Amino acid sequence: MNVGIYIYENAEVLDFSGPFEVFTTANRLRDTEQAFKVFLVAEQAGPVCARGGYSFNPHYDITNHPDIDLLIVVGGVHTEELKKANVLQWVADTAEKARMVASVCTGAFILAEAGVLAGCQVTTHWEDIDDLRQSYPDLTVVEGRRWVDEGRIVTSGGISAGIDMSLHLVSKLFSLELAEKTARQMEFDWRKN
Repeated sequence: MNVGIYIYENAEVLDFSGPFEVFTTANRLRDTEQAFKVFLVAEQAGPVCARGGYSFNPHYDITNHPDIDLLIVVGGVHTEELKKANVLQWVADTAEKARMVASVCTGAFILAEAGVLAGCQVTTHWEDIDDLRQSYPDLTVVEGRRWVDEGRIVTSGGISAGIDMSLHLVSKLFSLELAEKTARQMEFDWRKN
């Protein structure tokens, strides 16, 4: 399964690093072939500077990545992404083709703006709940949940909640046993909602 994580300038570091670590750790624990091919996708090629000055290089840009089975859109300072018609169209098109779509934190705003979350029950970082509710009144915004699973669409709260959600996705897409082994390997106290 190809797991494409969309990142951008001022993305929250743990929003993409946490899920990346979950899926790659799950791969290391497999005795046979890898379950997930994980990669970072940005609008353009070249270094991206996340929050706190953390610089990294995406594997692909939105024009040259492999097919994506699971699209994860991360949070951070997301407001500029909401103004980019090419990014929003790419998110909408990629989400339509993907088997599953997920967001961490304020990545829900990007999915909502791209029309991916219409009519869904969703969550985001606790600090952004009211803003998401006001900006997208067609969504049912849930408070006090680490993640919300709507079947094909899964959204999570902020930062570390993305790790909980990613472990949930491993259990859903592969097995509960692998998810629990992954959490143990990461020495992470998995909160299963």
